[in-house]
Amino acid sequence: MIPLSLPAVSDAEQPFIARLRSSATLDLGERDALLIDEDEVGGSYAAADGLFAIDGVPAVQLDGDVVLVQPGPGRIERLLRAGSRHNTLLVTERCDQLCVMCSQPPKKTHVDRFDYLEQACLLAEPHSLIGISGGEPTLYKKRLLSMVERVLTDRPDIQFHILTNAQHFDDDDIHLLRQPLYRRVSWGIPLYASDASMHDEIVGKRGAFLRLFESFGVLLASAARVELRTVLLTSNADELPALARFISAKLRFIEVWSLMQLENTGFAKGRWQDLRYNHGSRFEPVAEALDVMNLNGVAAQLFNFPRCSVPRPYRNFAVASISDWKRKYAPACVTCTERELCTGFFEWHPSDEAEAEVTPL
Repeated sequence: MIPLSLPAVSDAEQPFIARLRSSATLDLGERDALLIDEDEVGGSYAAADGLFAIDGVPAVQLDGDVVLVQPGPGRIERLLRAGSRHNTLLVTERCDQLCVMCSQPPKKTHVDRFDYLEQACLLAEPHSLIGISGGEPTLYKKRLLSMVERVLTDRPDIQFHILTNAQHFDDDDIHLLRQPLYRRVSWGIPLYASDASMHDEIVGKRGAFLRLFESFGVLLASAARVELRTVLLTSNADELPALARFISAKLRFIEVWSLMQLENTGFAKGRWQDLRYNHGSRFEPVAEALDVMNLNGVAAQLFNFPRCSVPRPYRNFAVASISDWKRKYAPACVTCTERELCTGFFEWHPSDEAEAEVTPL
């Protein structure tokens, strides 16, 4: 697994954002930190905000990364990794839902880092797509949207993908979200069933389904770009064809429906055997749902589905969705001819299950 947090020491008094640079021949900006010394396990840098040294990763692997230097805890966070297509910023760990399979269990406290995150985004590589996640980012909707707008204004090459439970949009947002800037924002929104009670039970919040559809009305009126997301569970697997028909009839404005296999972390880790639906042994409800979407001309894709676990007629729906920093492959995957196209497994997926489920293509 690629480490996103590394030990570091700094003479600065306060945290600060820096972009790591290995060469003085580059056109350095005020937020660039220049490498001044290195060995095989780290490097020392000089930045306008202070000196700092990073341990654990050779400097060559950090060149171009945008980091948050935290002198107090003695670490840096690699907020935006150079060359990666999988950069996501965590803006809060608070949430107003309690999903049964949540991979990032919510906390009651919130640490406001929007100013730092904004500075980081302005240093992103050209034409970056930056993810924003939580918790629930729209609990701080005004701060979130202000940050997004400033970045998009200053960096017309950047796009955002924001994960949200969509419980906090209202009619007052329509005028704002209709701005041309927001064509460079897509919203990843979960919907787990066409039945309100099932959806509410999965997200742990009564009335969530109805509130979600109020927000869909706002997003539709705003011409917003929406990616709909559904995590596959034992409780909703057989509901998938009905959900596909519901989406095709009621939510045709979405850009794509992402059907996602479960992640073995957070709340799901202790409930793995009860929650996880083994699509490899019974793919029929997934196949029927994909057929419905295809028949109705609504785009769909499979996230976190290793390609060899998907029947050939549906294999092209399975995209390489797992972020590079948390992706692994089973030993048997070495000989697979489609490995470069495959999502693999999460780093924390049980190794014995991964090995048992792999059939190299």
